[in-house]
Amino acid sequence: MEKKVYLGTGRRKSSVAQVKMTSGSGKITVNGRDVREFFPYETNVMDLMQPLVATNNEKTFDIEVKVNGGGFTGQTGAIRLGITRALLEYDKVNEANEDSYRKILKRAGFVTRDARIKERKKPGLKAARRAPQFSKR
Repeated sequence: MEKKVYLGTGRRKSSVAQVKMTSGSGKITVNGRDVREFFPYETNVMDLMQPLVATNNEKTFDIEVKVNGGGFTGQTGAIRLGITRALLEYDKVNEANEDSYRKILKRAGFVTRDARIKERKKPGLKAARRAPQFSKR
């Protein structure tokens, strides 16, 4: 019998993550490598595991992630949103209940996409808002 696959796409800053979630033992791979090997800091790993910890699913699903763009923080946030969306797809039938994943994850703030992105550079300025130093004389 084929395992059911739950998909979720997450975005953060300029990173995009495609998450495939199947039932398994809790193994997470990012771009073909183990999650602890891919991310240099343990805080990144803890951050992307938050939706699984909140719903008590750390050892329930195997997660395969393809992520590109941005840095470690943006990629971590994108993966977290992707995992959240995959969990919501898994728990669709249970949505009306009081203990649904949607209510748990929404309360923790994982369902909302963080829309903050880098502001563009403006002409005549050194960066988005950084102006050249003012000289009176």
